[in-house]
Amino acid sequence: MNTKEKYSRHYEENILIPASPEEVFIYADDHTNFSSHMNKSSWMMGGGKMTTHPDDRNFQKVGSHLRMSGTVFGIKLFLDEVITHHQPPYRKEWQTVGDLDIIVIGHYKLGFEIKPENSNSKLKVYIDYNLPNSFKTRLLGILFGRFYAKWCVNQMISGVGKHFKSE
Repeated sequence: MNTKEKYSRHYEENILIPASPEEVFIYADDHTNFSSHMNKSSWMMGGGKMTTHPDDRNFQKVGSHLRMSGTVFGIKLFLDEVITHHQPPYRKEWQTVGDLDIIVIGHYKLGFEIKPENSNSKLKVYIDYNLPNSFKTRLLGILFGRFYAKWCVNQMISGVGKHFKSE
């Protein structure tokens, strides 16, 4: 998949964070914070979880990779993501590359944008995605893709919100 890929589906959420864009970016740029929901067993993960394997650039530079593997509902999954934009403290974006073994969505682009708003920051988290290619998983994508995209984005945005609310 190249960086000019067109995606057929989109979901985004926004939240106002009581912190500077620099503080929000530092927290969200650490994938162990931002995507921690994937590393925990949950009902959305069918009791399974994913293990993340960042490269030596810790998924914090353009071209840096993060590989994820694990199980969902007992099915083995694998994906490889690469950072396509990294503009501290305002924007980070990454997308899947290569062959995927995922179920309800196909290739995707995920990212966040941070804009200063008075003494706060407005954080937008978004996902652009396609449905899976195979007939079986495409049907699952039609039924559950938007639900999964919404869950994933909300996990990321609420995790950042909770972090700064508790400080």
